[in-house]
Amino acid sequence: MRVAERATPVAAVVAALSTLACCLPLTFLGALGLAGASLRLQSLRPWLLVIAAVLLGVGFIQLYVRRDQCQKRSPLSIALFWVAAVVVILVIAFPQVIASLIAG
Repeated sequence: MRVAERATPVAAVVAALSTLACCLPLTFLGALGLAGASLRLQSLRPWLLVIAAVLLGVGFIQLYVRRDQCQKRSPLSIALFWVAAVVVILVIAFPQVIASLIAG
């Protein structure tokens, strides 16, 4: 299995979750630190969501639209891709709910 098959969905999840940095006050000091980061990341939120969607598209192409059909796809790669897709869709559709769940 190639590294790119696993890295692309993970990168999409990281890009999607980084849009929630403004909503994750884990502790008082963490909240203070994230307050500064949220100011910067909030303006980048649309870009980070586009990056997440593009990376999911690349991952989909790598998994399902291959030229070499002789190779079998790993079940781990397929599961990782679909978990990443669900996480990205949930972050896009319900950002405040996901942030509340993560914050506790």
